[in-house]
Amino acid sequence: MTDPIADYLTRIRNGIQAKHRVVEIPGSNLKREMTKVLFDKGYILNYKFEEAGHQGLIKIALKYHPETKISAIKKLERISRPGLRKYVNTDDIPRVLNGLGVAILSTSQGVMTDKEARKLEVGGEVLCYVY
Repeated sequence: MTDPIADYLTRIRNGIQAKHRVVEIPGSNLKREMTKVLFDKGYILNYKFEEAGHQGLIKIALKYHPETKISAIKKLERISRPGLRKYVNTDDIPRVLNGLGVAILSTSQGVMTDKEARKLEVGGEVLCYVY
């Protein structure tokens, strides 16, 4: 696997498409931090880190509307990829859907959303957009 972040996003996308309640993803520190951001912003219901094997496992409970069964995540889009990294400074941090969505950034101060990065005045690598 050449791009573990794209695999992470694809597994979540496929779980939403198939209307699964829980998605299991091989773990890493970056994926754990991205999962925490998704939980804090209300895009997933819950998560659990399991120490199974070499790298561990992340179990993510997907969030759906109780009546219409529509997912809280409309779209997950990978921005920076191994062939073309996308770095931004503080002034160029993107706004997703005019502030309604979230851009997840990997900065020198950890993984955070675009709003947190603007507040701390720090730039970094734009990992993905979530809305």
